[in-house]
Amino acid sequence: MTTLIAQFRQALAAAGHPEFADFEALHRWSVEQPEAFWRALWEFDAIESPDTPGRVLASDAMPGAIWFPGVRVNYARQALRHAAAGQASGHPAIIAEDERGAVETVEWRELARRVAAFSVSLRRLGIGRGDRVVAYLPNRPEAAVAFLACAAIGAIWAICAPDMGVPAILERFRQIEPKLLIATDGVHYAGRDLDRSDVVAQLRAELPSVEALVLVRSGLATGDIGDALDFAAMQAIDGEEVENFEPEWLPFDHPLWIVYSSGTTGKPKALVHGHGGILLGGAAGRIHSDLGASYDPRTPGERFHWFSSTGWMMWNTQIGGLLAGATICIFDGSPAGSRDAPDWGTLWRFVARNRVTFFGSGAQFYSMCAKMGLDLAAQGDLSALRALGSTASPLPAAVQTGISAALAGAGVPGIWWFNSSGGTDICGAFCTGNRELPEVPGKLQCRQLGAAVEAWDESGRAVTDEVGELVCTRPLPNMPLFLWGDADGSRYRDSYFDTYPGVWRHGDWLKIEPDGTCEIFGRSDATINRGGHRMGTSEIYAAIEQLDQVADSLVVDVRVAEGDSQLLLFVVPGGGARASDIADLLRGTIRSALSPRFVPDRIVEVAAVPRTLSSKKQELPIKRLFEGVALAKVIDPAAMANPECLDEYVALARVFKAAAAPA
Repeated sequence: MTTLIAQFRQALAAAGHPEFADFEALHRWSVEQPEAFWRALWEFDAIESPDTPGRVLASDAMPGAIWFPGVRVNYARQALRHAAAGQASGHPAIIAEDERGAVETVEWRELARRVAAFSVSLRRLGIGRGDRVVAYLPNRPEAAVAFLACAAIGAIWAICAPDMGVPAILERFRQIEPKLLIATDGVHYAGRDLDRSDVVAQLRAELPSVEALVLVRSGLATGDIGDALDFAAMQAIDGEEVENFEPEWLPFDHPLWIVYSSGTTGKPKALVHGHGGILLGGAAGRIHSDLGASYDPRTPGERFHWFSSTGWMMWNTQIGGLLAGATICIFDGSPAGSRDAPDWGTLWRFVARNRVTFFGSGAQFYSMCAKMGLDLAAQGDLSALRALGSTASPLPAAVQTGISAALAGAGVPGIWWFNSSGGTDICGAFCTGNRELPEVPGKLQCRQLGAAVEAWDESGRAVTDEVGELVCTRPLPNMPLFLWGDADGSRYRDSYFDTYPGVWRHGDWLKIEPDGTCEIFGRSDATINRGGHRMGTSEIYAAIEQLDQVADSLVVDVRVAEGDSQLLLFVVPGGGARASDIADLLRGTIRSALSPRFVPDRIVEVAAVPRTLSSKKQELPIKRLFEGVALAKVIDPAAMANPECLDEYVALARVFKAAAAPA
């Protein structure tokens, strides 16, 4: 079977476009001729619309690009077009499991019926175009149904995972003034039943704009949440209105969902993406991942699993598999078993049971499997597997080669690694994979088609074969439409275009090799990234600095080895306390307010937090200092309000580096 990129090239040739000597030539054309490229991709992906596209890119301003003016689309309609074909082939839409062993298979037509019923139920509640619907749900079919129903009627979707603390959720949801809350009253995770009725009650009480609560009943709740509608009943209604339901045609730039940045420099940014932009950006991503082409005749179509909680943008990517007509295989639970019985084979056995063809996860998962010496041959029949996806952080070359060797020993030779790097900001990738290109372990095979990605040095000059700032010099349709609450667009511009006006600066260190392969060297800002779940330092400060025992604090995520990092929390104690005395309090506060993922690896007492003359914390310089960069290269004492504190950090960094150095 030919790859999707090969099929795309053939479609271009049939339409009279030039032939391309290699992928780099195709990529160059895609960014130099955006009108031709995006129109061709629209046609190749068979994006449905009642309108014939005229102009593709009416304005190429960044921010503010105008794509496909006057054209209507709908994400849910595009996904559910596969219902007839999927039902006929016996290829289900969703296969869902949880760590307790519960299995649910949702056929395509059943999915379409549930979406129609829930859409009608939402309309009866007065939910319609532009209304915000927020969800507090795990990775279960209910989340997929609710999202598609919102998309179908033009409501705007946002979701947070149940492992997030209430303050972090409220910080996100309050911004967008939701009209409806959909929530679960309990979850099972890492071997434990967790009653979430008190969380739901608090969310309901502290979101005054919410007019109704829809509850996904788990059977685990003991508390009384009060008046709530039943999710199961809402997706089970029938009648003529449900039978005749069709998703609405919406403007290309009608908001689809709101996803949230990490909140490094204040409250998390509420990033608004549109139906059309996500459809087109997703189409580009799918031809790179080859998603939708099955290479195993024993498997009825593609089976796609990307392990994610609903709080990571890869959940959105997982749902996007429906656009390709793939079966999305979703797992709700811990990828590593329980605390009492760690088990890194959990996901591999899930993949084997369901004959998954494409399995993705954060790079940290693969690193842990390699570190634990997991015997993949003992996890079941993995022979349907053709691709492994990795993102969230750079994948160490040794891990990639080690997992490949283990799979070969399990009867799966020649696995293709789809390494990608992008972000929540665009719900997509800048640098990615291509099945036709050679693989270099630990690197990304190419830049994504349509993405004018370059590495820029300090003077704003594009460089090759050296590390620079990742920038995108031309608009992408899946860039945010706007940030919610940013009336004049100033926060959007300051977030991505302040360094290079008119050019997107992403905040990653990137190296592009002469052959087009790419390597990411981590964030160039202070964002904390733990297994793909990003969190801004300001949220940690908000959680702990309200404590009387904390006078000031600084947190940095320090890279200590390839694919590994340590989260360091520097604390200036208050009220006569010592850091050692309040360490458990700090960990517990962060765990409950944010997530266990962001509990620091080390808590260090310091006399002061380095600050600029304008009183900003010096996070990035301290991060780089602890990663081994000389003090003179990371910070200018003349630009500091308290340069006298630097000696302490230099000494601490020296001890840290000695302890972290390999034997």
